[in-house]
Amino acid sequence: MVTTKHKDVTERLLQINPSLAHEARKILDVNKQERHIRGGLATREKYLHMGQQGM
Repeated sequence: MVTTKHKDVTERLLQINPSLAHEARKILDVNKQERHIRGGLATREKYLHMGQQGM
């Protein structure tokens, strides 16, 4: 699924400002590489918190 924001940053910005599009692409790529780690940490925190409440 590609959002309009993602399309703007990846495709349309390339036509408007290629150097800025390159920098934005690097940031998006790092985010994509790290998102599974953040999701796992959030899940861990959720269950740790639930355990402290006695659930």
